[in-house]
Amino acid sequence: MDKKALIEALNKDIENEHGAIVQYLTHAYAIGEGEMACELEAIAREEMRHLDWLAEAVVEMGGTPSLQRGHTRMGGGSVQEWMKNDVLLEEDGMTPYREQVAQVDDPKLKRLLKRILADEESHHADFQHFVEKSARESMTDQRGTLDDRTVEILNWGIEHEYTVILQYLFHSYMATDHEVQEQLQDQAINEMQHLGWLAEKLIDIGSSPRIEHTEIDKSVDMKQMLTADISIENVVAKRYDEATKELQDAKIVKLLSRIRDQEVYHSEVFQDLLAELKKERGSA
Repeated sequence: MDKKALIEALNKDIENEHGAIVQYLTHAYAIGEGEMACELEAIAREEMRHLDWLAEAVVEMGGTPSLQRGHTRMGGGSVQEWMKNDVLLEEDGMTPYREQVAQVDDPKLKRLLKRILADEESHHADFQHFVEKSARESMTDQRGTLDDRTVEILNWGIEHEYTVILQYLFHSYMATDHEVQEQLQDQAINEMQHLGWLAEKLIDIGSSPRIEHTEIDKSVDMKQMLTADISIENVVAKRYDEATKELQDAKIVKLLSRIRDQEVYHSEVFQDLLAELKKERGSA
């Protein structure tokens, strides 16, 4: 497999990992609290690591990681059917990894693909167990149909968090400064926490999370990417602050206030990085 074809294959893997993350998180949030929901979130985190490793491999080969969401199986009218779809999604993902392990010559990349394949085989077994467990315990969809201004604000928050998770990860992959890479990754992880908090709150109030994102900044120059990241943080911190003044539920206001304060922190971190970068480059 030549370099171009390999980059294309790895980007397809990245897209499928992305799709799996969203599918498994959607199922975890919809199940609500409990051991199985926690296990689903843990599997989603492992898929996030796969995405991260694959993106780094693509960059090492001179490529650009894909941000597209890949194949999903989001249908099903019961928790048991969701778990069956999760089994099938793992089977969909294992096939290309097996093919790539056989085709790739580079020992480092082959080792990585074998590791990811082993994880997917473990996930496949987990989901087969969850099919039985969900039926045995009569698990049901915990999402509700509430649709009001609070729901609109919380789902707007999820949309923002999802967007900046992808944006900061992409910028971290394309950045050439180690500290910038590290800080972007750290803030992306914090934004993942925010998305989870908001999704869980929507379930708590009898509604349903909508995991979609808006346009992502794909700058590759570090000054441009940090400028874009500062801008989006400032805008969003203001919107979260406005929401705390609009809503009446004390618990939701407390949650949004906490997220707002952390967004301000992200902006300040990015401002420091940008100032240091300008100083190093001798520009204003």
